[in-house]
Amino acid sequence: MNQEPLLKMEHIRKVFPGVVALDDVSLTVQAGTIHAIMGENGAGKSTLMKVLIGVYPLTSGSIKWMGKDLDTSSITNVIKSGITMIFQELNSITTMTVCENIYVGREPYKINKLILDRKKIVADAGKLLKECDINDIDPNEVVGNLSIAKRQMIEIAKAISYDARLIIMDEPTSAISERECQHLFQLINRLKEKGIAFIFISHKIDEVYKIADEITVMRDGKYIGTYEASKLDYENLVKLMVGREITDMFHKIQTKIGDIKIEVNGMNVKGKIDDINFYVRKGEILGFSGLIGAGRTEVMETIFGIRKIDTGTIKIDGVEVTINNPREAVFHKIAFITEDRRGNGCFLPLPVSQNIMISSYDKVICQLAQKGIAIILVSSELPEILGMCDRIMVMYEGKISGEISKLDANQEIIMRHASGIVV
Repeated sequence: MNQEPLLKMEHIRKVFPGVVALDDVSLTVQAGTIHAIMGENGAGKSTLMKVLIGVYPLTSGSIKWMGKDLDTSSITNVIKSGITMIFQELNSITTMTVCENIYVGREPYKINKLILDRKKIVADAGKLLKECDINDIDPNEVVGNLSIAKRQMIEIAKAISYDARLIIMDEPTSAISERECQHLFQLINRLKEKGIAFIFISHKIDEVYKIADEITVMRDGKYIGTYEASKLDYENLVKLMVGREITDMFHKIQTKIGDIKIEVNGMNVKGKIDDINFYVRKGEILGFSGLIGAGRTEVMETIFGIRKIDTGTIKIDGVEVTINNPREAVFHKIAFITEDRRGNGCFLPLPVSQNIMISSYDKVICQLAQKGIAIILVSSELPEILGMCDRIMVMYEGKISGEISKLDANQEIIMRHASGIVV
């Protein structure tokens, strides 16, 4: 590819107070190509895209768009330049129709701009959908009645309505079926043939290989490299994504592991988790690894009574129990330190002293394990999982994809399971 790049980001650095989020990152995207960005959770993928579209101001570095400096002082400027981003949490207004969503804020009016020209907005949306080869969506349909996959297609059409030449998609397949994914990829490929470029962020390695022309790998906020997808195999991609070594940052204390404390069998929550089976012993630290959206949080919330279990059993000390709410979980001496400390873990109007009484825990996990307490550690940080856990369960798309002993575990094996790659 010798033509001038559509997008060229060089030496990008983004610093938040006390944190270097991006450190000397580069990205080059050609017109009419699909460019995947891969990396672990926290690698900096979404941060880089938010810098590009003007959500975060750039600390240093340069961004060239069609050979000229890109004005990222506001999202509006970036959109007008021809770059749009479709976020994982779609911005559709579910109570409005398809055509109203596409042209929200840009509606055509008639009679001194007082009355919406519904005939024109429907016609314009219909023409746009046809140009995008989206033939199974009615412009008059209420968006709330449509599937997530079709809402994504509407967002793509909306991007095209802004004359977008580059569309960024963040985890677009995380909440859609395999069949819907195929339809989405067909649409992306059709638009690619018309010269539209895509940046595709996903943790599903198999899907990346189906759609991407090039892959840029990031790790710990740094640029690792850019590769032709057809020349980079699974194993090497995983190595590039997780290549750092485990150091002495975690000091695991060996503890005496006793009898099974909690056992879960055949646990299902419709649409969230499927056939979950595992156990954790007294004094054991059991790790739960996986990528964002894998279902780990849903498993823990179900055990703690936040979510209703549809089928399956939970046993404590060999006795089957029913846990309908967090109060009953606490009665059975289960504590849950939620991932959303502010949203779910604290009662913000109450003083610190009362919050401590609500959820009292020892900060040193190993000390708790030494006391014979069974611990389930949910983390997206592989060094923490490998450094702290006696055994590791890995989840992928709502199911347990692997159980790995401490002796057999390494970052590559965990990432293969977490990405749905058969080991």
